[in-house]
Amino acid sequence: MAFCELRYFSPALGMQTAANVILPENPDRPGPYPVFYLLHGLSDDYTIWCRRTSLERYVSEMPLIVVMPDGGRGFYTDALEGFAYETSIMTDLFGLIDRTFPTKKERAGRCIGGLSMGGYGAVRLALRFPDKFCSAVSHSGAMGFGQGVYDGEDAWAKEMRRIVGAKPAGGINDLFALAEKVDRDLLPALRIDCGTEDFLIESNRSFHAHLDALNIPHEYEEFPGAHTWEYWDTHIQKALAFHARNLGIS
Repeated sequence: MAFCELRYFSPALGMQTAANVILPENPDRPGPYPVFYLLHGLSDDYTIWCRRTSLERYVSEMPLIVVMPDGGRGFYTDALEGFAYETSIMTDLFGLIDRTFPTKKERAGRCIGGLSMGGYGAVRLALRFPDKFCSAVSHSGAMGFGQGVYDGEDAWAKEMRRIVGAKPAGGINDLFALAEKVDRDLLPALRIDCGTEDFLIESNRSFHAHLDALNIPHEYEEFPGAHTWEYWDTHIQKALAFHARNLGIS
């Protein structure tokens, strides 16, 4: 297993950015390898998954490339006013990873996941671009973010209004609306989990119920735990097993 830090220019962001990459090292199996894009939460950056979990150890025997991009505080969208993180990942980073490493360059070789803001981002990108991912996992996701009302004068409302507008419900940042419109023939395998003591549990339950009402197949589980790294370190292991089954590497 090898560990790389990529520093590169993103045209979509108009600036230098970074991503961490974990690579398999097996001379008997040189690739190509499937790729797992793993997204961080609101208060973190591209280094956090390897700093706060045992991710490297968990993937050490897997024929899998793990890419951890920096998403700032942008919820992995193209902001109305600000940074275009969606385009930065889906165009700039995808292209760089596929040009640089021995990747499987098709939907069947690509999956995505994340926690909190990144859990929302993983499901959003999977529903927005179902032709790009075979599976998606959300841990403790901010599933109701795209249904919020951000018309106040507090700092949070002002920040979110620049990203998704005052009332994003029904649009491309609303997971509930995206689920209603997704091409069922291309629907990625979905898995959602959340801790029962997590402050986001109700939005996860609501999204789960919405998927059930739409007859969209998905895995949904609740476990004891809160919005903590202890929880995410445990459940990233379940996510890796889920992705492995859908990538055909289990």
